[in-house]
Amino acid sequence: MNRLDALKIFCSVAETLQFRNSAHRLAVSPQVITRTISELEKELGEVLFQRSTRQVKLTDFGKQFLPQAQQLLADSERLFSKESLIADQHIAGLVRIAVPDMALMREVLAELWDKLADYPDLMIDWRSDLGLVDVVDEQIDVGIRFGTPEDSRLIIKKVGTAEDCIVASPKLIEKVGKPQDWYSLQRHYPLSALVNQNTGRVWSWYLSNQHQFAPTKPKFVSNHMENELIGVLKGQAFGCLPRLMCQPYLLTGELVELFPEMERKQWIAYVYRPQRTVTHPRVKLVFDMLAEILERKLVI
Repeated sequence: MNRLDALKIFCSVAETLQFRNSAHRLAVSPQVITRTISELEKELGEVLFQRSTRQVKLTDFGKQFLPQAQQLLADSERLFSKESLIADQHIAGLVRIAVPDMALMREVLAELWDKLADYPDLMIDWRSDLGLVDVVDEQIDVGIRFGTPEDSRLIIKKVGTAEDCIVASPKLIEKVGKPQDWYSLQRHYPLSALVNQNTGRVWSWYLSNQHQFAPTKPKFVSNHMENELIGVLKGQAFGCLPRLMCQPYLLTGELVELFPEMERKQWIAYVYRPQRTVTHPRVKLVFDMLAEILERKLVI
């Protein structure tokens, strides 16, 4: 018998004085409630409840035992709460963070440092890369990714969604014209491409959940999104880039969006940390801070 669980069940029954209602509140069967109370009474050597077909009442011993049980549960909740762990343990040491190499992450890093002002003994190892980092080999504590979470070794928190948009400079559109559809764009117009650093091949353009293609003869290739953006801004190619990155230039007219009516594929944005037997409060602290920052940032 788990004693803490038994005390939770006892306190719930003491509050409701109904075994069935307590079972509903705790999402267990009434049989579990009955069995646990019986085992607890055997361990204590005292009867906790007087039960009849009409009602359930606390015994005198049960009334004396209840405040002690409630206090013990309250103490255990305080002991294991995130706020108490952080408050009771000095936050110091190194946290390794892996993020995608994009301009947004520099804004995130700046805000993270502001939030860490009260933790002068905390050290940050910030790794920027478009490739997927091996969390175990690189000893990563916290990371940020966009895409579909697939690694079962990770604890993740979804913080929003992001999407790409197809863009070009007005100068390029004036020079080569505007494609009538995505098939024409793929076949007859200069395109930029981003290299997948894990495979060495170029990333596909995900136009929607149904349509995607990989540029076969790109005019400009880079392994960094910002370099790709420069090529697009300079009128060298059409690009498929994150909307967050393009938004300032769309607002100023330096970029024009193509096929805005097409429903875009939504990429999940999430913060992750490895599943470990023990996770230090400094890691949980940074994890929560990054999640809070990104939840605000990923709103256009």
